[in-house]
Amino acid sequence: MSIWDTLFSRSVGRADGDEPDHHFGRYTDAYKSRENYAAWDAAIDAFEEGEFLQSCTAFMAYLYDRQEHNVKWKREDGTLYFEFYQGSKRVTGFADREQLRASARIARLNRTDAELLRRLTAMNYELKYSRFGLDEDNCLTIIFDTPVHDASPHKLYHALKEMAQRADKQDDLLLEEFSGYLSPVEVTHLEPLSHELKGIKLGFLREQIQALIDYLASNAINPEEHPGAVAYLLLDLVYRLDYLLRPEGHTMEALERMHRMYFAREEEPQPVTYKNVRLLGELQELLQRAPESFAEELYAGKYTFGITLPASHDRLASLINNELPNMDWYQDNGYAPVARAIPGYIAGYALFNYAVPPPDRELLHLYYRVTENDYFQRLGYTQSFVDRDGRPARRAIRTAVTEIAERHRADYPQLRPAVSQLNFSDLTEFSRSYLEMIRNLELGQRP
Repeated sequence: MSIWDTLFSRSVGRADGDEPDHHFGRYTDAYKSRENYAAWDAAIDAFEEGEFLQSCTAFMAYLYDRQEHNVKWKREDGTLYFEFYQGSKRVTGFADREQLRASARIARLNRTDAELLRRLTAMNYELKYSRFGLDEDNCLTIIFDTPVHDASPHKLYHALKEMAQRADKQDDLLLEEFSGYLSPVEVTHLEPLSHELKGIKLGFLREQIQALIDYLASNAINPEEHPGAVAYLLLDLVYRLDYLLRPEGHTMEALERMHRMYFAREEEPQPVTYKNVRLLGELQELLQRAPESFAEELYAGKYTFGITLPASHDRLASLINNELPNMDWYQDNGYAPVARAIPGYIAGYALFNYAVPPPDRELLHLYYRVTENDYFQRLGYTQSFVDRDGRPARRAIRTAVTEIAERHRADYPQLRPAVSQLNFSDLTEFSRSYLEMIRNLELGQRP
């Protein structure tokens, strides 16, 4: 047992058995509590007063998420010991009167490989605060250290975020690509999903990709004449898979790569038809991957730093304003799947890129609860948001929207969703009216 295990009395496994914990979408650290902000102010004040160890201690309290239980820290004999989690990785470190040092083991190096070492050297040049190295146990490690008098809260946030996110992403990618040279290390804190849940998620991924391939192959829409329609279908699926499956490793990187490729700013922009072909090819590769490879990317981890950037309600409203009217032509001309994909694209794009205000996030999640009702039923959720005739369930949806508004009323006093304006005649009309309802919300400023 290491010093970290002794200090923090780490235990392996879960107290509540193998019951899976369903998480959706990307973790964000934008939703800080008043206690978190008070800890940040305390860290700033202590640093300016030269109380560097106290500043680091308060900074750990700022990072702590009471829902994730993601950070542990302890003062002992003039030294602060800390550890926090970022997905599949555990970051450990200490601060004393001289320095602050943090590290995260990525994988054990069983034998050297020239290409692997070149890759790590190249990545070192990309890092601003941290660096890759080998520790005394021959483990590939990412390291950050700094004199404690230079460890301001602002610097600590950006440095620890860089190393934690890079470690979390690279362990899965490097282990898959260099499986003959690397082996996993320090993964006992992860909560494996049940075999049944992994099967449900794999089935959903394959069903969704195959359904889109079949639709495009049916000649129901001409990809040369309507490249924008095909793009809506593809991107809607990319974001839906990312949010509902919450994969790690290869699949997460593939979905992110598809997003980056489509929206890349190039000196000579590629035609949309070319981008669509590339997206479809990437999705087909995911469809053909071995089930065990996908299963290894599904686990429940704790997070400290988010990827998505905070965004106001106005940004979400602007996105809806810009994209939702594009439904009209496709709906009027008999392209119902494309018309339904546009609100899906809007909801998915927002959740993939932004940390929207909590009421918006919960309402967008409810959108998926309705539009992917069967998937949630398979996951074990008992509340159905679709009636037996296939229409959105009026009473259940209205109740859920009202509960979301009441839950956030204290922070958003003007939050009054216009549920009376929702159209429950079919899924397409509901999706349109539901996003219009979200667009017209008055969230105001937090008190």
